Amino acid sequence: MSEVKKYALLDAVNLALHRAMSEDANVVVLGEDVGVNGGVFRATAGLRDTFGFKRVIDTPLAETMITGLSVGMAAQGLKPVMEIQFLGFVFAAMEHLVTHAARLRNRTRGRLSCPLVLRSPMGAGIRAPEHHSESTEALFAHVPGLRVVIPSSPARAYGLLLAAIDDPDPVIFLEPTRLYRMNPQPLVDDGKRLPLDSCFTLREGSDITLISWGASVHETLQAADRLAEQGVSAEVIDVACVKPLDLDTLEASVRKTGRCVIVHEAPKSCGVGAEIAASLYERALLDLQAPIQRVAAPDIPPPLYRLEQLYIPGVEDILAACDSTLNYA
Repeated sequence: MSEVKKYALLDAVNLALHRAMSEDANVVVLGEDVGVNGGVFRATAGLRDTFGFKRVIDTPLAETMITGLSVGMAAQGLKPVMEIQFLGFVFAAMEHLVTHAARLRNRTRGRLSCPLVLRSPMGAGIRAPEHHSESTEALFAHVPGLRVVIPSSPARAYGLLLAAIDDPDPVIFLEPTRLYRMNPQPLVDDGKRLPLDSCFTLREGSDITLISWGASVHETLQAADRLAEQGVSAEVIDVACVKPLDLDTLEASVRKTGRCVIVHEAPKSCGVGAEIAASLYERALLDLQAPIQRVAAPDIPPPLYRLEQLYIPGVEDILAACDSTLNYA
């Protein structure tokens, strides 16, 4: 029996794009440098050679145009997968995303839908300038009509991207840059989709629930290992889809453990962590044995790389929050 090949998250994205374009001729990829150069991180490498320039389209440096073009394509039956090179460049695209993509089904009473996917690297950790290091998922999560997905492993990147491309409505698919080439894992290119709008329980536990998504899942799992050495059983949940939230899974875990720490790289104020905490208080207040703690980045723009590791929530930050929660009197 042959050994299953290992893929990093970046490779899994590329594999999913190849698979989706092979299965459906309506899937097209467009963005800056996605064709000839294969994308700034090479996520689209090889696509143009396989599928040609009509389906893998290099665009000008114009995020507004890329998004408007994608909305038009989607409304007329294509399935555009657009790439924004870095999440900090997405603001020029917000007009079309919020005003048109997110509202098209509602506006036309279901006559039209908008099956586009916006892919973009997100987050700090690669020594890039501020506009290349942002985590602004909460901006999209606030918009009715947008689904927001953030994978944290190669397998989830593969299965969730395929599901996102299948979805008849717009999906914001954010890829943690810090995880792109970290920890390759076995992955079978079988075309299996993973469910959107579902959390993934990565580790069962009974003493405390650790909730995270994106790159911060990496540090959260490390913190869970450290807690295990201290005899603390931590349940780790990868939210994966931050809009809409799978609150049933989160509620069940918190009712079981009675304690909760939420970890994310985006700034703390008005973040998705606040929404999760508020929802859990509404649903499970009487089962909580301690206040919910949030571990997040400070409310500042991502700093230059010398201060990056102070900005990104680390394992020690998570352990301190866990200590406070576990010892709450």
